[in-house]
Amino acid sequence: MGKNIVQLSSAEARRFMLDHQGLGPTPEFEGKEGILSFISRVGCIQFDPLDQAGRNAELVLQSRIPGFSPAMLEELLYDDRRLLDGWDKVMSIYSSSDWPYFARGRRQAHDRYADIKEIRELLPSVRQAFRDRGPLLSRDLEHKEKMDWAWAPARVSRAVMESMNLWGELIVHHKQRNQKAYDLAEKHFPEALLQAPDPNPSEQDYRKWRLMRRIGGVGLLPYRASDAWVGTHFMNTADRKRGFLELLEDGLLVQVEAEGLTAPHFVRGEDWERWSSSSPASRWSSRPPRTSVLAALDNLLWDRRLVKELYGFHYVWEVYKPAASRLYGYYVLPVLCGDRMVARFEPGRIKGSKDRRIILGWWPEPGVEWNEEIRGSVRQGFASFRRYLGCESFELSPAALAADPELDALVNAPFP
Repeated sequence: MGKNIVQLSSAEARRFMLDHQGLGPTPEFEGKEGILSFISRVGCIQFDPLDQAGRNAELVLQSRIPGFSPAMLEELLYDDRRLLDGWDKVMSIYSSSDWPYFARGRRQAHDRYADIKEIRELLPSVRQAFRDRGPLLSRDLEHKEKMDWAWAPARVSRAVMESMNLWGELIVHHKQRNQKAYDLAEKHFPEALLQAPDPNPSEQDYRKWRLMRRIGGVGLLPYRASDAWVGTHFMNTADRKRGFLELLEDGLLVQVEAEGLTAPHFVRGEDWERWSSSSPASRWSSRPPRTSVLAALDNLLWDRRLVKELYGFHYVWEVYKPAASRLYGYYVLPVLCGDRMVARFEPGRIKGSKDRRIILGWWPEPGVEWNEEIRGSVRQGFASFRRYLGCESFELSPAALAADPELDALVNAPFP
């Protein structure tokens, strides 16, 4: 077997991914600096505005950062400016220091939108409004005209602001609920960062960087098509395969073969070295399982087929399915215990209450033996999850209780 090919058991491959994602037996990241370190490792986390139990980015972080609160993320984004809202894997959050790497995308956005007649004509007055008035929502401008935009007609002022954001002239200054308030990027980031040269001037170097970034976003990936590659439309499967083999030849990737995986998978060499030198077998065997509630669009779940093959867990986010077509529910979250998915559940809000929540559905995974070790870990995990939500206890629907008559003791254990 070649020096860049390793053979793992299924359990070892699962544990590599979980350690890479900061979901191992003990928390690896702590506080705001921990958020920055985690995002630096995975490149980006996906933003989605739906808020059943916090937004997706918040759910991702609460599962990794003990004591996480949404205020930490808000501060890093809009006070410290060490993170920013941008486009990577669709709407994402990534490190501000990554700004130069997206220069190519900003140039392409300018070429695409700047000469659209409606945008070109309104652009000078919108620029002046930002100079005179500071951060603005699109509704703050008086222009009422509409144009065809994205999926539906929109006000021209919105189209102009979104275009300026895509080509880097504006950044998201803050959000009011899910509405973006923009401001001029030059007011908030140093010129040295905004004008920094593209670190990947050649197309080949750029594609290799994108491949490495996305592999690191999950930890372990094949080159076949999956949701993990959303946002890299300029590469097809053949392009990715060619890039993977070049990176493997360069010594930057390690090929992984593991039980249950139907295709070769790859990890970044630096990630493999960090993990293999961390005594993973003794760490996992000497510590009790840790339970985490995962986000629907969690980095760990970006390749659904990989999750099915490695964890035996079939997961589909069903928010866009008609209710009658859903297998489980509208917004269902996985429950990870140790290196296994043990359940999924649907959280919900209670109308008129900010701190009361309900579990609408609960589905234990078939084949999981709910011994006291698992139950104890799940109790502790849900106490942490309730603390993140600011929720003293969950109400339980009749359907949830029918799935497990002892569910109340699992999800409503006292705070530690």
